[in-house]
Amino acid sequence: MRWITYLSAAAVALGLAAPAAVPAEAADDTITMTVTDVSGLEQLRRDWDAFSSLLKEETGYEVEFAPVTSRTASVELLKSERVDFVLTGPAEFVVMNKLTDAQPVLGFSRPDYFSAIITMADSGITSVSDLAGKKVAVGDIGSTSSHLGPAQLLMDYGIDPMEDVELVHTTQKIALESLRRGDIAAWGTNYMDDYLRLREKSDLAPGAFRVIARGPDLPNDVLLAGTHVDDAMVKAVREAIVGNSDQFVQAVVQKGGEENKKYAGMKFVANIDADDYDYVREAYRTIDRPKFAEFVGN
Repeated sequence: MRWITYLSAAAVALGLAAPAAVPAEAADDTITMTVTDVSGLEQLRRDWDAFSSLLKEETGYEVEFAPVTSRTASVELLKSERVDFVLTGPAEFVVMNKLTDAQPVLGFSRPDYFSAIITMADSGITSVSDLAGKKVAVGDIGSTSSHLGPAQLLMDYGIDPMEDVELVHTTQKIALESLRRGDIAAWGTNYMDDYLRLREKSDLAPGAFRVIARGPDLPNDVLLAGTHVDDAMVKAVREAIVGNSDQFVQAVVQKGGEENKKYAGMKFVANIDADDYDYVREAYRTIDRPKFAEFVGN
């Protein structure tokens, strides 16, 4: 049978929905999971039902969804052992790992997942050092690829993003338009999902833009497990997904929601650990959040 998710008064206060208690004899056969960038049970089911159905088929575990309205709510669910697995981004993982000691199960390796610094080709700005004293647009506060990544990339090239430039947080479309108008000197963003996507829709030729810095490939989005999850369950989930990679990729990308399109061309990576996220930790230090104890912009 499929267990039903209920809202408790305490959960509502925290902005999260937690699965109701299940009988002891059934608990070992049930997986609870959530996705941090998906709000609401309906969207979770729409975007991830194919994935969860395939996981049930391959492992024999029932799969429950626990919708959350914030990243902090995900931490509370992990701490209270009301969720077993969380799919989240690199920036979120660093904080969750610090606050809950949750460990990576496997990574969702995305192609061309890196940050870049973009200028207009005719702006005269050809190197990162030219940006000193100027405005640089970045994306949502706390975003791995459009905030932390660009901030660290600037620092990698000797420009302190907190002191040497003026960071402007805005949407990707506004950033591109501001770059065109000359309101900003550069745009730091996700190379594939934001820059290339918007460049293709622009009426400007691709050559109108210049990439003056490219960061390293960023760490993977990660499926992590709470410390309370049995090792046998973690192993079963990892082996089921990696062993049936093509089917699970199809379930995520082709049968999932629009947001899942970012995983097109992905590969599941099993041999990852917390140290793989040190570049993101360095980015947190760069923006003066060295303790990794809170979500930026949450």
